Amino acid sequence: MTSLCVGVGACRDAAADEVLALVERTVAEAGAAMGAVTALATVDVRAAEPGVLAVAERLGVPVTAYAPHELAAQPVPHPSDTARRALGTAGVAEAAALLAAGPGAVLVVAKRKSAQATCAIARGPA
Repeated sequence: MTSLCVGVGACRDAAADEVLALVERTVAEAGAAMGAVTALATVDVRAAEPGVLAVAERLGVPVTAYAPHELAAQPVPHPSDTARRALGTAGVAEAAALLAAGPGAVLVVAKRKSAQATCAIARGPA
């Protein structure tokens, strides 16, 4: 089984149901089961948000949190002006997924959006 790392970005107070539904759809798009997810990552200021915590509980994994400067150092294919203005990083979901998957990681599913959240999935090198 391929292990996947999920990166999540969320607005403050994003509904847990919305974030969880987005992650479930994105994992399904990757052609994987939720059990294939080995890591959940986000920006440190969102690590305790109810939506992020609900996803971690559903996946049975801890939340890995990165500081904005760590995310900013990770190139992403779909930068966000909103994230750049709010956090000083070009993105949260893609950068967090790639960092959690480690050096040589690739995006399996690029950033997907809902009204209040983003999600991306990466895997480490084969």
